[in-house]
Amino acid sequence: MFKLLSSLFIKNKDDVHQPKVRTAYGILSSVIGILSNTLLAILKITTGILVGSISILADGINNLSDSASSTATLIGFHLANQPADPEHPFGHERIEYITGVVISIFILVVGILLGKSSIERIISKEKVDISQFILLVVILGISILVKIWQGLFYRKCAKKINSLTLIATSQDSFNDAVATTAVFISILVFYFFQVNLDGWFGLGVSIFIVINGIKLMKETISPLIGEAPSKEFTQFITDKVKSYEGILGVHDLVIHSYGPAKTFVTLHVEVDSRESILESHDKIDKIERDFKRLGYMVTIHMDPAEVADERTNTLKQLVKDELSKIHPQLQFHDFRVIHTNLSTTILFDLVKPQQVKLTDEELSEEVIERIKKICENHLMQPVDFIINIDQDYVL
Repeated sequence: MFKLLSSLFIKNKDDVHQPKVRTAYGILSSVIGILSNTLLAILKITTGILVGSISILADGINNLSDSASSTATLIGFHLANQPADPEHPFGHERIEYITGVVISIFILVVGILLGKSSIERIISKEKVDISQFILLVVILGISILVKIWQGLFYRKCAKKINSLTLIATSQDSFNDAVATTAVFISILVFYFFQVNLDGWFGLGVSIFIVINGIKLMKETISPLIGEAPSKEFTQFITDKVKSYEGILGVHDLVIHSYGPAKTFVTLHVEVDSRESILESHDKIDKIERDFKRLGYMVTIHMDPAEVADERTNTLKQLVKDELSKIHPQLQFHDFRVIHTNLSTTILFDLVKPQQVKLTDEELSEEVIERIKKICENHLMQPVDFIINIDQDYVL
């Protein structure tokens, strides 16, 4: 069904890096959500009122909120596709994240209101009219199947365009299927055993909705605050850059996201210092152009590295071995050695991982204390150190 609908309504459906294509997927998902959720809401709210079931009524109101959420998603995708302007030179794609927060708030409010109504039903002990048992079974059964289909459709769409909003919407649909299943069980229990669990199941559904609303809110707020890129994405960037001939190393990788389809990357690469500047520059230009074709704006800084000096390579290995003893994730780059007749100066940038809680000064002092004697014993002369601490911005 996903392939059929996307083929019918989305032009160039596989070119997902294009903002118009992403918007088309978002609009298609939203329209499907509005239509299906509105239909389910009408059926269940009407049925809940007729048979006096707070759990069915609550489930119907939840579907109505899903329809409102789909409307918010539709508006969000439309606004996110607006072109850049002087006030927002990087575009408006982060509006999609704000839409995800709005959806989470809808879910929370609905859960709280349903919880209140369920508690009132538990206190009043009002019973459900199950004279239309077959109708109830059919409506709830159809609702469960529709919600499962919704969740699968949204999830495929989310993976296709890498949308946090649709991931949240997909999870909400699966949650709704579980909630409706709980309501279905309460009707079966009352019909066969005359045990009225309507209010209790309604309360359970509301708690379930609130918990997932909080979880979804955390997931959608995180990219707005500025979260670290995934390990998979950083590894993809690193491996691809290293795959080019003559690239000796990659460091100082920083990734900025201005929306699911607008990613800016800056990084440093090490090249052989013996290679001409023009050759290295052409190589880096090619890498940047290749990434641009993939939809990523990459800016690369070139660092010449000494690879043929044996003394430098030996010292570099000594420092590397000692740093691994301090912390297994400590890394360094831009390693240089300045030799004179009287002393040696070693310079490098030390990458401080998030797990290291020492201050920059404390870390620098500890590193120098650990490597100074080893390097001096090797060179048989005094050694000075100039260490610059870099922050690791990736996971």
